[in-house]
Amino acid sequence: MAKVFDYAEVAKHNTAESCWVVLYGNVYDVTEFIPEHPGGSKVILQLAGTDATDEYDPIHPPGILEENLKPENKLGTVNPDTLPTEEKSPVQAGEVAQEGPVDLDTLLNLDEIEEVATKQISHKTWAYYYSASDDLASKSFNNRVYRQILLRPRMFVDCTNCDTSTSFLGHNVKLPIYVSPAAMARLAHPDGEHGIAQACEQYGAMHVISQNASMTPEQIVADAKPGQVFGWQLYVQNERSKSEAMLARINKLKAVKFICLTLDAPVPGKREEDERSKNISANLPSTGAKTGQKPMGLGQSLFWGTAADLTWKTTLPWLAEHTDLPIVLKGIQTHEDAYLASLHAPQVKGVILSNHGGRALDTAPPAVHTLLEIRKYCPEVFDRIEVWVDGGIKRGTDIVKALCLGARGVGIGRAALFGLGAGGTPGVKRVLEILKAETETCMRLLGAQKISDLGPQFINTRVVERDIYDGPDGLERPSLWSMAKAKL
Repeated sequence: MAKVFDYAEVAKHNTAESCWVVLYGNVYDVTEFIPEHPGGSKVILQLAGTDATDEYDPIHPPGILEENLKPENKLGTVNPDTLPTEEKSPVQAGEVAQEGPVDLDTLLNLDEIEEVATKQISHKTWAYYYSASDDLASKSFNNRVYRQILLRPRMFVDCTNCDTSTSFLGHNVKLPIYVSPAAMARLAHPDGEHGIAQACEQYGAMHVISQNASMTPEQIVADAKPGQVFGWQLYVQNERSKSEAMLARINKLKAVKFICLTLDAPVPGKREEDERSKNISANLPSTGAKTGQKPMGLGQSLFWGTAADLTWKTTLPWLAEHTDLPIVLKGIQTHEDAYLASLHAPQVKGVILSNHGGRALDTAPPAVHTLLEIRKYCPEVFDRIEVWVDGGIKRGTDIVKALCLGARGVGIGRAALFGLGAGGTPGVKRVLEILKAETETCMRLLGAQKISDLGPQFINTRVVERDIYDGPDGLERPSLWSMAKAKL
């Protein structure tokens, strides 16, 4: 018969030497697990001796407890009558400003959806989603650069029909849009990543699942319709066996068509809004937990255990040993790296030009700059591999401009999360509905009937070209080609 503990007894075990937590009414001894926790020891110690259910549930997929704890670590249950009811932690009290359901049809653009979501979700969740590195220069410029590109509409074109369908890696989709790998979706709404997948299915968009998703990959693709396209994001771990086990698991999911290897954040950037939120329940005066470490943001905790030693020479051969799925390299920010990636076709099928939504290195270039670099220095890349972009997409005109520059498709990350925050699965559907309608309107007013019609003739990039990299036009010179090959 399971032992029943009073909450006061659990609260005494709030140190690294004896760390208990309550989860879903059960009492667990997690002392031995502290040094192995992927998010670092401080995350657990901040909750030592408390009921951690509210913090744990939206972040961790089901089954994690069973995978990482021994059966004997489950000590019993907590007497619900002894749980604290009067005092609430700073996370539980005052963070959420609920305003009730919103008529999503009245929200006309992505900024309005973000505004509503900000009022619905907790401050900690907003800080994690919204935050970017340092002064947010790259984050803000990611969007602003699209305003600097002007459109060139053509007249006397029959625009009765507009076809936004295209393909990613040979898989047909209805929209040139994919949801970028965006972590911790259940922080915004219980529908989580499964809700994002449902919205993508309805509108024919692709979904790249975050390695740090708050649901299991099996849950996310459970109701996938035939033809629905998913990718899986991979952050390679220092403990390679963990990544290898995950790849083996993903290889079994027919809906997952490629691996998205993230390269642009070998270490976390300094995201000050997220750090101010003090990941999980830091500074809880009632716990008396002795961490010996400063609290960190949720973003930083997710990078615990991520490998920073990836190279062209070692990582792609290692991947080839553990998956036959095509590879898309996320985080390319220069034409040189785009060119090097193209040399690894056909294993590498594509690249995503991205500065991690401005969340890694501040003042790194927006995807538009890298697109223009590739067009200038090594346009053959577009013929060898697919080029996708993300960062700053807020309008259908942004999407069309990226496609005119040679991008196969564009990714949205925060927009999907804020859609969840504004209205769950219907909120994400509203995000895609808005972007689809705006893209169609833009194409019609330009005089383009289908995606393949789009090209540089429809845009004026003179203002942006002034700011792109203007160094040696290296890669076509034999000596520099040799240098590039030598790096492989």
